[in-house]
Amino acid sequence: MTTAALLLALASAFLHAGWNVLLAGSRDVEATTAVTLVVAVVAAAPFAIATWDVEPAGYAYAAPSAALELAYVVLLAHAYRTAELSVVYPVARGVAPVLVLLAGVLVLDAGTSWLEAAGVLLVGSGVLLVRGVRTPASRGAVLGLVIATTIAAYTLVDKRGIEHASALAYQVLILAPGALVYALVIARLRGVAALRAALTPRTVVAAAAAFSAYLLVLLALRLADAAPVAAVRESGVVIAVALAAIFLGERVGRARAAGAGVVVAGVILLSL
Repeated sequence: MTTAALLLALASAFLHAGWNVLLAGSRDVEATTAVTLVVAVVAAAPFAIATWDVEPAGYAYAAPSAALELAYVVLLAHAYRTAELSVVYPVARGVAPVLVLLAGVLVLDAGTSWLEAAGVLLVGSGVLLVRGVRTPASRGAVLGLVIATTIAAYTLVDKRGIEHASALAYQVLILAPGALVYALVIARLRGVAALRAALTPRTVVAAAAAFSAYLLVLLALRLADAAPVAAVRESGVVIAVALAAIFLGERVGRARAAGAGVVVAGVILLSL
């Protein structure tokens, strides 16, 4: 993994943790999520159009990625409304690179190493600590696992798709359909007034962070393999857990904090 790819992935981790905390702390998570996506797409669309560069194959990959992104957004908003971020985020972001690695080994016939195997074990142990060793699987942990599956899926698709398009154009392609559909659904269920109320400076900041976070990931994917990029990016779990305790008032005990740290140790091994 090159230094440039590493720095891009780390910067993405910081931004990603930040906008997730902003969403989780909002009064209406679903409406705020919808507005965040729409603002991000609208702000980026003119620049993407001005520099549009998408090969026919890029559209073929963008279609399934857009569907997966929509599923991810729906699940994420629901998870943050019904569960704690300090559980959902570490599980979702920590398990995703493990699934990417497993897909590479089982489906794409890629090789693996003892470091990657150790990383998988550490991530699994960390997730167990986050959800609680002596408690049954919580709602947040289950949702985190489902979200991790969508993250792994769109990461593998985008690894191929970004080879056939510029990063900005490709990102608008995969985010715009989901943003429109989700906003229309929320408007139908909650009314346009709910979306209007969610349009605040906080939402604009979240939109800028969300769009920039994944743009940096797409740029990193052009320089490195999907597994290490996904792994380094998930180092944001520690940041997210800390922010959840500080700004969301979540009770992050020693076991959950330690679990987040173990997850990060695991993804570091995966990145190696």
